[in-house]
Amino acid sequence: MLMRAVHEVCRFLQFCKIAAKASASREAEVFTATTELEPLIETLGKVTNDLENYIEKEKKRLNVLENQLRLYKKEYVSSTQDVPKYLENPINAFKIIKRLTTDLKFTERSIHIGAENIKSVALYSDDLMYPTLEDLKGSVAALTRLKNTYELKINELAEGILAGEACSIPMTSSDCFVLGKTLFEKRRFKTSKQWLMEALRKYEAEGDVYDISFVDILQYIRNTYYKLNKDKAALEWTKKISELNTNSTETLKVIGNFHGDVDKKENTEANNRTKIEKDEDFFMAQVLAHEVKVYEALCRGDIEIPQEISKRLKCTFLTGTHPFLKLAPIKMEQMYIGPDIYVFHQVISDEEIEHIKNMAKPKFQRAIIFDPQGRSRPAHYRISKSAWLSDRESPVVGRLSKRISHFTGLDMGTAELLQIGNYGIGGHYEPHFDFALSHVKPVGPFNENVGNRIATVLFYMSEVAQGGATAFTELGLSVFPVKNSALFWMNLHPSGEGDISTRHAACPVLRGSKWVSNKWIHQVGQEFLKPCNLEHQKEGVMGKDPIPVKAKAKSEDHNELLYSWYRSGGIQKLINRRQEQHLNEVQS
Repeated sequence: MLMRAVHEVCRFLQFCKIAAKASASREAEVFTATTELEPLIETLGKVTNDLENYIEKEKKRLNVLENQLRLYKKEYVSSTQDVPKYLENPINAFKIIKRLTTDLKFTERSIHIGAENIKSVALYSDDLMYPTLEDLKGSVAALTRLKNTYELKINELAEGILAGEACSIPMTSSDCFVLGKTLFEKRRFKTSKQWLMEALRKYEAEGDVYDISFVDILQYIRNTYYKLNKDKAALEWTKKISELNTNSTETLKVIGNFHGDVDKKENTEANNRTKIEKDEDFFMAQVLAHEVKVYEALCRGDIEIPQEISKRLKCTFLTGTHPFLKLAPIKMEQMYIGPDIYVFHQVISDEEIEHIKNMAKPKFQRAIIFDPQGRSRPAHYRISKSAWLSDRESPVVGRLSKRISHFTGLDMGTAELLQIGNYGIGGHYEPHFDFALSHVKPVGPFNENVGNRIATVLFYMSEVAQGGATAFTELGLSVFPVKNSALFWMNLHPSGEGDISTRHAACPVLRGSKWVSNKWIHQVGQEFLKPCNLEHQKEGVMGKDPIPVKAKAKSEDHNELLYSWYRSGGIQKLINRRQEQHLNEVQS
């Protein structure tokens, strides 16, 4: 017990001084890329060693710290047995971040009891990397995203079981409590309650001293029931909390205040419902929420393309787009027809991948998006780190651009720099277009000198153990990563207008590390290579794609939810709505 509490304590200490020491220590935003997590193993080891020395000097007074050390050691030994495998596990990623953030607060308070010996514990070092509260919140969001997308069970996650496989040390009551508390603050009340119930179960079973109390857990559970409109259940939990208070007057006051809060809440929620129903964006929110369900089903592999498409798909050797291909044909796998989507196999070598990764790592920054005003900013729906490399920086990058021109038959003169990305804990990119919609003012890389993004080439630079598919939500197509291959599609119709059916997403990485690089090719320079035809295709879906089929047996409600998306026209109805709004604004 002593060592375990030490382990728990140590996790809180690290975070406490992060804000004050942020300018002195290395900047940390580790949850956005798995490659950023590796330095935390060294940090974890240093914290463990320093804390152990401290405990040897003050063993009698630091029983709680010794328990904490035991838990740290257990985690550290587990991590060093196979560091890459350990870091690829999102549960481990959450725990190592939590160990070095909020857990350290409690440790710091305990260490200050031994004021003289505290000087011998150097838990912070300028040459080590420490995570921040933002990393902790990011890891909580990632675990929640993985739970929702891949239908994981919280009780299994709490025991270190990921997708049916025991691959991590079980979480502590404190771990579960921080997950529940963070989700409560994010208003994810249902999931919050599940984690809090796990925290309560583990607290009663472990019986150790933590940075939380029994009443803390009960209060948060009561509050989640209250926010979920389960007022009777919330009242019962309020009574349980009150029973722990021997002051009967105070007990009656707490229950009386609870009844008053319920009355106020009912009035507030009635007003909020009226406001939502009048909100012009309510329709758009409903459509996007529906799309998320389709996206998650594609990530799980619950949807397959229809037989009328799949039976026409071919695998062949590409030989005709460039004379070089006559000597070295490329394996080409057709993934969809109309729009045509291909996977080119073995088009980037392991040596080229390592070279590009090593060049990109020092340049990594949080991946950004461009908002309607043209400003670049990070977004919660795109979790990764990226870097950009030009052809001039390395012969390897320049050679890759030439190869892209060979197998796409397109000119690279106006193509963007090669973008390299590494997806972090539960890393993903929600459904989006690579091209600029017609009613949106061109910003960022979209301008008249280069035109719109006519095509996308996406290289898969790592094997992903589970998850990480590229999902085309309008087509019902999931393409899972195959290292050394490249996914290719045209974003625009021959007319130059956007093809809505190319809307796609990067599914969360469940286990493993996902490395990709992509090349966006623009219109200018392709006039004679990809000329328009005699028909003018408007922005939208050309023709009507057949409805995808279910790949796995689910409930009728689930199947209907997916099929209704395709029957109702998918995202096109939302695009039409926005175009109408834009037209009205212009006319007015």
